[in-house]
Amino acid sequence: MKASEIRELDAAELEKKILELDQELFNLRFQLHTGHLENTARIGQVRKDIARVKTVLQQKQA
Repeated sequence: MKASEIRELDAAELEKKILELDQELFNLRFQLHTGHLENTARIGQVRKDIARVKTVLQQKQA
């Protein structure tokens, strides 16, 4: 997800996106530990997306 796409969202949508990404990260970690995860790079991508969304949310609140 690109930062330009994230900036178009409002604060409520950003909060919802954080929850969705947190759930996806949990599922990816669960799959990793059970041995079913095929794309391990996705964990890093999701973590970076969470950071991007949180950064934009913080900028909007300031």
